[in-house]
Amino acid sequence: MNEKFYALPVEKQKRIINAGFKVFARNSYKKSPVNEIAMEADISKSLLFFYFKNKKELYLFLLKQVELITANTLKNEGAFGGDDIFDMMYKGLVIKTRIMRAYPDMSKFAIKAYYEEDPEVKDQVRKVISPYTKAETNPVMPPLDPSKFKDGIDLKMMYQDIYLASEGFVWRMQQAADFEADRLEKEYKELIDFWKKMYLK
Repeated sequence: MNEKFYALPVEKQKRIINAGFKVFARNSYKKSPVNEIAMEADISKSLLFFYFKNKKELYLFLLKQVELITANTLKNEGAFGGDDIFDMMYKGLVIKTRIMRAYPDMSKFAIKAYYEEDPEVKDQVRKVISPYTKAETNPVMPPLDPSKFKDGIDLKMMYQDIYLASEGFVWRMQQAADFEADRLEKEYKELIDFWKKMYLK
């Protein structure tokens, strides 16, 4: 699928993907003009339809890209290595901000797609996002060395607390009109340092 698109130079692929993210993030599926995506990508509408047979195929392709870009980047950058939970969380955040810089509108598009109700794409969207909506809010805790933490701390509860706080913190920062990835990294590092003082010996 999409062999013609993947035959393009990587930079041109990225330009088209970002154009789609941007336009679909601003509007509902129905009110997102394909010609606006083509203009944003600096290609003709007919050429865009050469790569994707219709608007629906482009939209679902972009939704799948959110999953692939995130998963592949986190895996390739080694986000889950090491045994220092705070270092691991900060490393993961830095990698996510790298994705944000490369694909500025990807997160907003993903959120918009989550609430999309257009019958033309609604069922297919639900199939893509269903595994994530069924995932537990408390992920599996990585191995932790109790001797590094203050006495009496429930490590499982601590992990759940900082995990959920991190998710909420990043989401809130991304919603700001003046969002900056550099600022997110800086303020998250301050949050990590606070947790270290609170939990570590």
